[in-house]
Amino acid sequence: METIELSVEKRERVGKGGARKLRRQKKVPAILYGRRRQPVPLAIPEKDFQSKVAAIEGAHLIRLKGEVEGLEECVALVKEVQVHPVTSALLHVDFYEVDLAEKLTVAAPLHFVGKAAGVALGGILQPLRREISVRCLPMSIPEFIEVDVSALGIHDTIHVSELRLPEGVEAVYTEDFPLVTILPPTVEETRAEAAPEAGTPAPAEQAKTAGEK
Repeated sequence: METIELSVEKRERVGKGGARKLRRQKKVPAILYGRRRQPVPLAIPEKDFQSKVAAIEGAHLIRLKGEVEGLEECVALVKEVQVHPVTSALLHVDFYEVDLAEKLTVAAPLHFVGKAAGVALGGILQPLRREISVRCLPMSIPEFIEVDVSALGIHDTIHVSELRLPEGVEAVYTEDFPLVTILPPTVEETRAEAAPEAGTPAPAEQAKTAGEK
């Protein structure tokens, strides 16, 4: 997979005061850590993070670039993003450094493609999961996984074990959970189909009319 380059700088001042100062400068406080790395406080341009990282779905490898000692060739994943509960402004970002030679577990979005046969009969496509956990090498992380629903009839279901995954990618699960199903038409739709057209007497009224002749 392609990596995203993101400029960073060493954060000299930590704590709430330093974080507020960074945000006034349109920068976001961040931290980089990993199994073989001591935590490194960083600052990243808010605009860059919003346009390059926050706007895309799924897990993506990020190359951190900047004049920070020990950061050469550092590749990381976004581990956590904290946002303000009211304004949704970025508050803090956690980066986790990865080893390109070691497998890891990440969340992969599901994209449901095709028109299900059951939908053509009035059924309703009902996704049950929007993403699944997969295990693979960092460079093999899928941007998304396609789930073809074309063959699904009403009441049919696709389970995680039925997915066709890219080479080198395996789904992580302990039970064969469902991903998507086709629900039958709703009660309201069924009643609407069974209701007589405007101006057409109901069966009981038709019988009564016939008896009066």
